[in-house]
Amino acid sequence: MTAAAALLCSCGASGDKSAADSTDYSAIVNPFIGTDFTGNTYPGAQVPFGMVQLSPDNGLPGWDRISGYFYPDSTIAGFSHTHLSGTGAGDLYDISFMPVTLPYVEAEAPLGIYSKFSHDDEEASAGYYRVILKDYGINVELTATERTGIQRYTFPGGDAAIFLNLRKAMNWDATVDSKIEVVDSMTVQGYRFSAGWARDQRVYFQTRFSKPWKSLVIDSAATDKGGMGVVARFDFDTTEGEQIIVATAISGVSEEGAAKNLSAEAPHNDFDKYLAEARKAWNARLGTIEVSGGSNDDRVNFYTAMYHSMLAPTIYSDVDGRYFGPDKQIHQADGWTNFSTFSLWDTFRASHPLFTYLDTEHVNDMIKSFLAFYEQNGRLPVWNFQGGETDMMLGYHAVPVIVDAYLKGIGDFDAEKALAACVATANIDEYRGIGLYKEKGYVPYDVVDPYNSEDWSLSRTLEYAYDDYCIARMAEKMGKKDIADQFYARSQNYRNVFNPATRFMQPRDSKGNWQPDFSPDDYTPHISESNGWHYFWSVQQDIPGLIALTGGEDKFAAKLDSMFTYTPAGNEELPIFSTGMIGQYAHGNEPSHHVIYLYNKVGQPWKTAQYAKEVMHKLYFNAPAGLCGNDDLGQTSAWFVFSAMGFYPVDPVSGEYEIGSPLFEESRMRLPNGKIFTVKAPGLSEENIYVKSVKVDGQPYDKSYITHDQIMNGSTVELEMTSTPGICWYR
Repeated sequence: MTAAAALLCSCGASGDKSAADSTDYSAIVNPFIGTDFTGNTYPGAQVPFGMVQLSPDNGLPGWDRISGYFYPDSTIAGFSHTHLSGTGAGDLYDISFMPVTLPYVEAEAPLGIYSKFSHDDEEASAGYYRVILKDYGINVELTATERTGIQRYTFPGGDAAIFLNLRKAMNWDATVDSKIEVVDSMTVQGYRFSAGWARDQRVYFQTRFSKPWKSLVIDSAATDKGGMGVVARFDFDTTEGEQIIVATAISGVSEEGAAKNLSAEAPHNDFDKYLAEARKAWNARLGTIEVSGGSNDDRVNFYTAMYHSMLAPTIYSDVDGRYFGPDKQIHQADGWTNFSTFSLWDTFRASHPLFTYLDTEHVNDMIKSFLAFYEQNGRLPVWNFQGGETDMMLGYHAVPVIVDAYLKGIGDFDAEKALAACVATANIDEYRGIGLYKEKGYVPYDVVDPYNSEDWSLSRTLEYAYDDYCIARMAEKMGKKDIADQFYARSQNYRNVFNPATRFMQPRDSKGNWQPDFSPDDYTPHISESNGWHYFWSVQQDIPGLIALTGGEDKFAAKLDSMFTYTPAGNEELPIFSTGMIGQYAHGNEPSHHVIYLYNKVGQPWKTAQYAKEVMHKLYFNAPAGLCGNDDLGQTSAWFVFSAMGFYPVDPVSGEYEIGSPLFEESRMRLPNGKIFTVKAPGLSEENIYVKSVKVDGQPYDKSYITHDQIMNGSTVELEMTSTPGICWYR
């Protein structure tokens, strides 16, 4: 793969459109990145934002196998059609198939029927996965359309069978009920209902085999949830080298919906056709950014990060526009596509801002999905998954996604309705301490919250304050001064949890007392997946105000220095989400992601460059363990995409992107308006990582950031690079 990727990457280095169009970006992508360590990604086949994520499952539960696949494992027990990319939640694995030759190998539960495999007999690229099942000599290939998974099994000959297992469940998932029924001699349909992180999840399917089965046995057994867990065995006589295509469409609506999806997207048993279409879809997306310079591994990491950033959110409406809503009713999307699976606490930071340049049509659809969800559920989504709400994590971070799109003029969604949804969601007093937050100016840590078993009071205060600022920005632009003034005032609530004595953000109780024995080093229930160091900087809406609270620029810079250099005494075990550590900076978890770029705000951009390069070179690499933490539906990857181009959105709705240090000598981003935004860094090298001066469209530039308008105007940003730190071009 490396040699091929190098050859492919050399194409288009000049940046001309014809060369870019000929580049097979899908072959550069390495889907195995993140399948080891804590990345929790999967290597299987998917198209951009596809409803189907067809990927192998090792067959065993556990944190390392959250995505169904863990690179160090040596077994495969099925190929299922739904997976989560880079999360900490073990769910899905729906509609699982396993081909075998007879007699097959079976272990005790939970592994069941399985095969050994070797990574030497395995490959993957964007939209494609292949493996040989060693125990059976079967070559398995996977590709996908938006709503259909296509499998091609090449058999060694003899008696064979394909199992369809709707009973099998892993991690948080549990089968509630299932059904398989025969449509004709080559087609079955049914459903799998399950309980887990996705509440009352419903997956309907229709599967078409490319040849009739010789015999079929359907076995049913009661599940722990009182429903039926169904397993079907399809027997075939095969000849050496014979291929059987298995095409499966899924739907959240009905078996009829799945049948329509199959007929519309995969009417033929032509695996190569659908693979070519998947690669074409990925090349169209990945080709929106061309990079030149850097190493081959840099380019693999970059395009893999782009790929990971576009695996979610996922399409959740059928080809006819029907979808299953959070009110458990079927709804119709007219002229737009419904989306689900939004890890908003993570992705509002960089993934969604990235979409505003790569895919404005889907941005519009995503916001319409939010508004439909609000109408059907009474509030905007927090962590929308498979059409329902999980209430995972915190904040109301659909708000910044909506506001960013509105401020950038994207889409035709109803802005009045959107603002009303934002305001209403921010005023649900009984939900997660919002009423207390409004009353006291912070969420107290000693009040029980029936909506969340976690406390996270400090984090909630800071997250709410940022979202409130976003609401104020939208209201202000719409001329609604009363709303803007109210939410600008609320956005300053971060000040109410700043303790001048400790000089950290600190939890408070309902009487206003500071949490006793507070240490910013500690991981406590009052702070979400982080400690006091990580969350101190979560004031993206008012960095000047935070600098002033800290005591001015010098003290702020000194505190930043401590963030990256201070390591507590001893070798205490860190939580699983604190990975990618540089001092107290945790790149493996999202609250830290913008902190590197805050040096720009105190006139020390060379430190931003230094740490950004350290993260890009040491915490992202071209290997299965090449992600330092959960990818969280693409947020960790989106950080890399922006940073490798040389800029990052500290405040995602500001329209400003702080300049860092690019990974490539040139990056060209093709914009929806037909223009091309270019970042050039001639002289960039391993030593020349610092920016000495900046020009925009040939003119000297004295800001620490570039703007959305400059990007959309197709400006050219030229960075003069140097090996000497301490240069500050904008002060």
